[in-house]
Amino acid sequence: MDTSGLYRVVTGFAHAAPGWVQRAFEIWTEYGLLLFGVLFARGGRRGPRATALALLAPAITAVAYAASEALKHTVEEERPCRAVAGAAASLVRCPPPGDWSFPSNHATVAGAAAVALVAAVRRLAPLVVPLALLMAFSRVFVGVHYPHDVALGLLLGGSVAALLVLALTGPAAKSGSEVRNVPGCRMP
Repeated sequence: MDTSGLYRVVTGFAHAAPGWVQRAFEIWTEYGLLLFGVLFARGGRRGPRATALALLAPAITAVAYAASEALKHTVEEERPCRAVAGAAASLVRCPPPGDWSFPSNHATVAGAAAVALVAAVRRLAPLVVPLALLMAFSRVFVGVHYPHDVALGLLLGGSVAALLVLALTGPAAKSGSEVRNVPGCRMP
């Protein structure tokens, strides 16, 4: 899939953006995933299912990240900041050779975190879905990923998270309920 034309358009737009917009995207792309970690920690624990999902969400996200890494090392696609002729320079340092482009780990983690968090706390959807999309877009905006890297990263992360939520929530909630019923054990 060749999305280098769209990559050139987005990075050209990035270079034409005001300096404060560029800096905001640089900060977001570097530190934005930490916000998902904060949301994991806050979790909305109400009942065994929600508690199980809140506890599973970070692990589910880690599994999606591992899947992304495995795919990266299978495909070995060069970063666009090195490969696309005539594109504007990336706003951030281009990752070193061997740090492959496809799929975007940032987008994969954001997609997985968004799905896991929404499964745990539905009211977070209006917040986390746009944040995941913004994370994915930021990776193209700063010049380190092709559009297809982030689109398929979001899809990979979201799919892995959805499958794991479906597979693990019931057993985890049941285990949590059983632990709650152990004499002397106090859980939220």
